[in-house]
Amino acid sequence: MTTATILLQFGGGAGGFGSIVPMILIIVVFYFFMIRPQVKKQKDQKKYVEELKKGDKVVTTAGIHGRIADINDTTFLVEVDNGVKIRFDKASISLDASKALNTPVVTKS
Repeated sequence: MTTATILLQFGGGAGGFGSIVPMILIIVVFYFFMIRPQVKKQKDQKKYVEELKKGDKVVTTAGIHGRIADINDTTFLVEVDNGVKIRFDKASISLDASKALNTPVVTKS
């Protein structure tokens, strides 16, 4: 046996740990770019819905605009027009669309 043959056979033993490191890195990257932002967004949505009160303007995930007329444990009664009220589940309130509705638009003159 030559020295080159011995070195080639011996080099295969370190591959076990070397193949695990890229998998761990993929999991870490997946966590920070996919899972963590989604969990943060869910917490923000839950906090926003809990802070809503009677009279706030909201937009549902279906795109219906209205003002909160009444709040129950799991639902909102949303007034969409004078005297027209629809009951929605609290999960149907869109955080992004509602915030955009309530944020004043500044125009430059």
